[in-house]
Amino acid sequence: MSVIYLLISISIVVAVCFFIAFIRAVKSGQYDDDYTPSVRMLFDDELVKTKVEKPIGKSPKAKRRLFNFLNL
Repeated sequence: MSVIYLLISISIVVAVCFFIAFIRAVKSGQYDDDYTPSVRMLFDDELVKTKVEKPIGKSPKAKRRLFNFLNL
């Protein structure tokens, strides 16, 4: 039974050591991504469709909206 206590305590110590090593690596910038920003300009951008608005005054509905907007 004492062997189980010994193994559990050793495994907890090892787990804490790995956790400390991981935190230290993250804080020192080990996992920063240096590759993606340099190749991001090589990727194609997605096409963005812009909505073309009709000029005001072409339809009676647009005139009514403009009139209601101005008279609030």
